[in-house]
Amino acid sequence: MTRSDLVEELASRFNQLTQRDAEAAVKAILDAMNDALVRGHRIEIRGFGSFTVNRRAPRQGRNPRSGASVAVPEKRVPHFKPGKALREAVDQGPAVADQAPSGPAQLR
Repeated sequence: MTRSDLVEELASRFNQLTQRDAEAAVKAILDAMNDALVRGHRIEIRGFGSFTVNRRAPRQGRNPRSGASVAVPEKRVPHFKPGKALREAVDQGPAVADQAPSGPAQLR
């Protein structure tokens, strides 16, 4: 799903939103998430997952072409950890996700 797909989905689910309003809403949410991660904050969306910023320590890498050692500096990288509900929904697959939940899954 792309950003424009998300805007279209939002506009189709909520008839009171125009395409422009849906686009502004998606942009505002993504900008707020981006700003929070840049500041080092954690974002938690219950049932979906959490976004955090992880630190990668500096290390010695190797240039694959020449074989020379290269110093790779420290980095801060975004990390997503899916929530339990999202993990279970993805594990169930599209065929089961369309059905109503009926308790724990049983093997047949």
